[in-house]
Amino acid sequence: MHQEKAIKKISVSRETVEGAGVRLHRAFGYHDIPAFDPFLMLDDFRAENPRDYLAGFPWHPHRGIETVTYMLDGTVEHGDSMGHAGRVDARGVQWMTAGYGIIHQEMPKPVDGKMGGFQIWVNLPQSHKMMDPRYQEIQGEEIPQVILPGGILIRVISGTVGDVTGPVRDIMTKPEYLDVSLQSDAQFTHSIQPGHMVAVYVIEGSGRFNPVQSEELLNRTLVLFDEKGDFVDIQAGRSGVRFLLFSGKPLHEPIAWGGPIVMNTQEELDQAFLDYRNNTFIKKSV
Repeated sequence: MHQEKAIKKISVSRETVEGAGVRLHRAFGYHDIPAFDPFLMLDDFRAENPRDYLAGFPWHPHRGIETVTYMLDGTVEHGDSMGHAGRVDARGVQWMTAGYGIIHQEMPKPVDGKMGGFQIWVNLPQSHKMMDPRYQEIQGEEIPQVILPGGILIRVISGTVGDVTGPVRDIMTKPEYLDVSLQSDAQFTHSIQPGHMVAVYVIEGSGRFNPVQSEELLNRTLVLFDEKGDFVDIQAGRSGVRFLLFSGKPLHEPIAWGGPIVMNTQEELDQAFLDYRNNTFIKKSV
């Protein structure tokens, strides 16, 4: 028998400063673990004032995680210790697996005066913390769209909707990442894999995320659903609603988190920073 997921927690993203002085909104992070397991953090860096983001995120290390950058407007130029350089343009996605270690930089740039997007951190299981780094870079036109009756448009970044599967694949935690737009008063019912956590983050308009909920939730509101149940039911408000939906298989593993590095034990974390100081953080190609 199918059961709808109840809402476990509602919160609003909070302002913070990261990188070289980038002003952004953090939906969840270090102080929320392990509620969003396997996800670690969600940052919303939509901004209208270039002074809020042009300083960017200069060279910094990562180990033990995956970072997922999804752009709505503008672009992010990036480079890394593997000699890779490129950019993530509007509507595109970069899914970077840091594995045993990568040093990179990310520099947001406006296009036609606009810049904005989101970055999610996904934890790697202990068995894959030290895997080889890799990138999956997806252009906007490569992300399939699903149009459903009743005014529903879904961009499928990762996971499957109906018979459409997103281009980001072979990720350890089997994540689902959808950009969902509902027209006025449209209703969206979506199945969730048993045992997977699921949350949504509102980015436009307003909506109700449970039929018994009377209050419509607005931009920059985060909804975490209960573990029980196998589907969510969402109703758009009069102005419609757009939200990011993400779900994944929890790891249920210990977390040792220090800045841009996430391992399972304090000893592993200490070793990572020792490697960084000793210039042995990056594996040298032969």
